[in-house]
Amino acid sequence: MGKLTVVGAKALKTPGRHADGDGLYLVIKTGGARSWVLLHQLNGKRREFGLGSAKTIGLAEARQKAAETRRQVQAGLDPVEAKRASRRILAAMPTFREAALAVHAEREGHWRNQKHRAQWLSSLKAYAFPSIGALPVDKVTGPAIRDLLAPIWNDKPETARRVLQRVKTVLDWAHAKGHRTEEAPLRSVMMGLARQTKRPGNFAAVPYQQVAGLMAKLTGNDTAGRLALRFVILTAARSGEVRGATWDEIDMANGLWTVPASRMKAQQEHVVPLSAAALVVLRTAEAMRKGIADEPVFPGLKNKPMSDMTMLKVLRTAIGGRWTVHGLRSSFRVWAAEVTAFPSEAAEAALAHVIPSKVVKAYLRSDYLAIRRTMMTEWAKFIEASAPPMLKAA
Repeated sequence: MGKLTVVGAKALKTPGRHADGDGLYLVIKTGGARSWVLLHQLNGKRREFGLGSAKTIGLAEARQKAAETRRQVQAGLDPVEAKRASRRILAAMPTFREAALAVHAEREGHWRNQKHRAQWLSSLKAYAFPSIGALPVDKVTGPAIRDLLAPIWNDKPETARRVLQRVKTVLDWAHAKGHRTEEAPLRSVMMGLARQTKRPGNFAAVPYQQVAGLMAKLTGNDTAGRLALRFVILTAARSGEVRGATWDEIDMANGLWTVPASRMKAQQEHVVPLSAAALVVLRTAEAMRKGIADEPVFPGLKNKPMSDMTMLKVLRTAIGGRWTVHGLRSSFRVWAAEVTAFPSEAAEAALAHVIPSKVVKAYLRSDYLAIRRTMMTEWAKFIEASAPPMLKAA
């Protein structure tokens, strides 16, 4: 939590730098001019980045701008260069690299997924910039795109498809800005590449009969990662929802966890009924609390939300193989279908799945909270009562 408050920042009159924390300062000049700056390391050197006038930018927006600047630096980018590139877009034909920087600067604030934010530009930096980064954006052709994708098209198929989609986004943006006479030549690029032999499959899911064995391995020697994975299992929530959970979302008295719409894939608030077993996990996690604002329930380094790799490492350490954290949602769903008589709609609601049919959605307005509370309690009892079988690697 920052040191400054909205009221306190407005009341400050003394010239100088007034720290908010993490390198963010309110600078007051002798004449009374006020501005926000961020001090941060870039390429081993301490740099000062101006974030704007305090007359038009409040404390919350300054913190947001500081966070965005830090992310750019961590991705190996110079925020000053990114701003200059955006300005040059209006006056001259940008290079592909400049256009990509401009697209990223425009859209990153609207991307909820931190991993996507970080990877969007880093993938272009690794695979596209070396070959087409310096080309004027109107000179990027289908053959050039095909050539940069060919070395990874079958070796790294998922990465290649994402790079292609991001190159397309940049070129379509350039077309909309009037820098290109045509949109991205996606069809010709695909025709020029070999058929991919590796296709993405479903997330590898631990068989529900083996979840009890996994839970047994996670019980004891409590760490944030082990507790978070247990909570994923008991709530059937997505990894990102659990990693981003804060204590103000938890209602221990009523056994409810309310995930705000801003953190949900479908952009709809999701209320999760908590079984007694899930509450035990939370009470254990409470011992790690430090009492700061927006504190993660399952903290990572420096009390930030843990990385997406932490739980995967815990899972792989416990049972090995190629099992995935996301696949544990499938473990729950198969159990609900094969072992119980709960309505499938309730199981889908527990997973916060969007109903595809608009007609069905119009009539089906229940969130099945009462049924889901019973279902999650039965899921926890099933895990506790099952004799842990021998876990097999995937």
